[in-house]
Amino acid sequence: MAASIVPRPKNSIWQSLVEAVRGTQQDFTEGSISRAVLLLATPMVLEMLMESLFGVVDIFWVTRLGANAVATVGLTESMLTIVFSVALGISLSTTAMVARRIGEKDERGAATAAVQSIVLGIGVALLFGVPGILFASRMLQLMGAPADVVATGHQYTAIVFGGNIVVMLLFLNNAIFRGAGDASIAMRVLWVSNLINLALDPCFIFGLGPFPALGVTGAAVSTLIGRSSGVVYQFWILRRGHSRVVIRRENIRIVPKVIGTLVRVSSTGVMQFLIAHTSWILLVRIISAFGSFAVAGYTIGIRIFMFVVLPAWGLSGAAATMVGQNLGAHKPERAVKSVYLTSFYNAVYLGVIAIVLISVPNWIVGFFTSDPRVAPIAVDCLRIVAYGNLVYAFGMVIVQAFNGAGDTVTPTLINIVGFWLFEVPLAWALAFKADMKVPGVFASIPIAEVLITLLGFMMFVKGGWKRKKI
Repeated sequence: MAASIVPRPKNSIWQSLVEAVRGTQQDFTEGSISRAVLLLATPMVLEMLMESLFGVVDIFWVTRLGANAVATVGLTESMLTIVFSVALGISLSTTAMVARRIGEKDERGAATAAVQSIVLGIGVALLFGVPGILFASRMLQLMGAPADVVATGHQYTAIVFGGNIVVMLLFLNNAIFRGAGDASIAMRVLWVSNLINLALDPCFIFGLGPFPALGVTGAAVSTLIGRSSGVVYQFWILRRGHSRVVIRRENIRIVPKVIGTLVRVSSTGVMQFLIAHTSWILLVRIISAFGSFAVAGYTIGIRIFMFVVLPAWGLSGAAATMVGQNLGAHKPERAVKSVYLTSFYNAVYLGVIAIVLISVPNWIVGFFTSDPRVAPIAVDCLRIVAYGNLVYAFGMVIVQAFNGAGDTVTPTLINIVGFWLFEVPLAWALAFKADMKVPGVFASIPIAEVLITLLGFMMFVKGGWKRKKI
């Protein structure tokens, strides 16, 4: 009698969620696409939730110090986006290369790519650290900061830029984990680093217990300590073999060819984010013409907005990993399906968020400030920017799909058109020529994102990204 075949029972959604958080060794190039996206996206979303929570809690404490302190954070972070651009550019090429090697079942090649990425990141970070420490005051002045903001905030700026090597390593190591499909590890790293930061924030800002009262500078100190702890944890995992990518002694060497490939792919990736982030710097520069209260209102509003949107970026990260691994496994159509499915999930989430932000922005902003000169600007920021949520949902997934494939050129060109040639001139025209002032700057954001998403979708359908070699 032939033995009967008993089909393997399917995991319930709850079981899949638990597996996603604990970590999984599933092959994402096989099986259900929906389950693969769920397993990858869940820890990425939770990771971004913690990162966005850090941003909101950080500004919650800083608002207690007044508008100048909030303006210091806003102006410094707008400049720090240059560092973030480089870190994100290198990290997306790292994710793409590691994912491609994992899809090819080449774990040694993935480890080699990881080490070269770390070496490259450290070198680049050193180029930003020293000038940031030496010229912190001048940098704030160039951003239009008043003299009193420069006097009280230059130490914050110096510490933030001086510690950028920690930011770089945190980004790159988590990019390695995501590319390998170990999204749960990246999640735990950010939870550890941000929980430490959240605990230390009020201690260093207000001088609780044995801690010195450093004011806004304390926010920078607590962030540096928290993120440094996360980096130590990352290296412990990479060396101890608790991830798909294990860095062994023989992997710790410089491979010029791999570094060259990373530089080639990440150079346009860096440009991609530099274009997007410098446009944000220019938007803040336009807003600063209307005073510190305008910058403070923008800072509060955009921090709250990022709190609810960052999880969507986590969901988009699942698409990048799926695209990279499935192209490595020579399954481009599976990569396409994963992008469309992730876009749908993203649209559902951000659609709900848009309804909330547009309906009750006053109530949300009220948790952070009641200053009649700041709160209305933050409310306008939330409401106006949220009108573009459905567009963001599709646009960010498509951009991550290009990056996951190693095609960083296409989104770079799209960003040049969308941000530099359209958004910034539009913001200036609406603010000054149309006399809409700060709300005009906010309105330029969702309008520009419509153009960016349409261009991205057109290039995605053409399919050139499927043939990208890295």
